[in-house]
Amino acid sequence: MGQRRMRGLRIPHWLLRLLFTGTLREKPCSHRNLIQVTTPTAQVCQDCIASGDTWPELRMCMLCGYVGCCDQAKNQHARKHFQETGHPLIRSIEPNADWMWCYVDEALLAAPRAL
Repeated sequence: MGQRRMRGLRIPHWLLRLLFTGTLREKPCSHRNLIQVTTPTAQVCQDCIASGDTWPELRMCMLCGYVGCCDQAKNQHARKHFQETGHPLIRSIEPNADWMWCYVDEALLAAPRAL
C-alpha cells in the first residue's frame, strides 16, 4: 500500500490502519465488487454549501459518486450518505490520498485506480 500526505506529513497505510481500526492487521472487505465509481465529479460538499458550512476534507461514495464531508466535519455528510443509502465504500478525494474505507467491515483499503 502507498502513503498519504496529511498536513505536510507522509503517513504510511499501516499507521492509518492503526489509527482508523485500532489494529495493524489488514481487515478483509466483502464489498469491493460493488465499486462503480472511481473518479469524483465534484470537489465540494454540495450539502455543506447549501447550508453555508465548510468542511476539512471530502469523501466520495464508490457506488454512486456522491461527494460529502468527512467525519471531522460538523455535518458528516459522507457518513450520513452511508446511513441513508447503505453504500458501504468511500474514498478520500484529497490530494495524494490513496485510501478507501468500508463502513460495514470497518476496513481501510487501498483505493483503486480510475476506471
